[in-house]
Amino acid sequence: MTKLIIQIPCLNEESHLPDTLVELPRSIPGIDEIEFLVIDDGSDDRTSTIARQMGVHHVVRHRRNRGLAIAFQSGIERALREGADIIVNTDADGQYSGRCIADLVAPIIRGEADIVIGDRGVEKNEHFGRFKRKLQQLGSSVVRRLSRTNVTDAVSGFRAMTRQTAQRIFITTEFSYTTDMLIQAGRKRLRIVSVPVDTNPAARPSRLFRSIPRFISQTGMTIIRAYTTYNPLRVFGAVGVVFFLVGLIPLVRFAWFALSGDTSGHIQSLVIGGSILVLGAITLLLGVLADLISANRKLSEAILEKLRLMEDRLDTIDGSDKVVAKSRGRGQLIDRLSV
Repeated sequence: MTKLIIQIPCLNEESHLPDTLVELPRSIPGIDEIEFLVIDDGSDDRTSTIARQMGVHHVVRHRRNRGLAIAFQSGIERALREGADIIVNTDADGQYSGRCIADLVAPIIRGEADIVIGDRGVEKNEHFGRFKRKLQQLGSSVVRRLSRTNVTDAVSGFRAMTRQTAQRIFITTEFSYTTDMLIQAGRKRLRIVSVPVDTNPAARPSRLFRSIPRFISQTGMTIIRAYTTYNPLRVFGAVGVVFFLVGLIPLVRFAWFALSGDTSGHIQSLVIGGSILVLGAITLLLGVLADLISANRKLSEAILEKLRLMEDRLDTIDGSDKVVAKSRGRGQLIDRLSV
């Protein structure tokens, strides 16, 4: 039995959420059960109330606004607890057509993909301005290169993933999950495919960023941070090599004058070049340290993944096989698992 949960992160979406929910599919070939999940990210309107009135199966509410990335991760955690086999993420403002969800999950149902990204056809999308189209294309090309994937619309929030994939993805940014998730998925060698999807005109300005320069800077920092997290030695090594090359310039200059018998007045070149070389060496050492920390992070992710798998097993155990114990005033559930 295959269960699909469609999650919708929301922030003050009481006016747009009903139309979005109405357009969502109630049945899809290959899917036995479809449920809706709304993540209310600290809205100060009636978003949660509207969601419940519209028959949304699950509502997660943050007491204050915590950002799109954390709202996305909260939805993933809840969807996993509710037993989702496939998770689809879409926007509350109706930008993505709910009719395309069947196309989005089709590659997963056929066993051809771990993650499916909805390609909005940015290059020819009439709902995007010319500058935004160019910006999206540039960003997608950068993410493709860094993640070693062939994603055509890297910042599209319209995406589907398998349960196993959701258990392996851990969003670390607070701004936007889109690029962080793709770089992670690419480095973990997950199968990612893109499918064309329809879009609707923007119902309102984006709440993710206040201006294009701010979006560029925050997205750029997210990409750099995510790439450095998974390739620290390469990043620090490249910076260290640059320092070494720059440091050699004044040293070569000093050596040239020294061989000519003129060293007076050029000691500063020796000092500057030596200092930059030391800085390069320190950077390389930081790269080695960061690489060791990265290895530890991989172990931590493996532990978290196994914990999620254990939670799945605990959910399938009969209640008679569970023993409740209390330690220091806090309830702990001890499950006897037969291996």
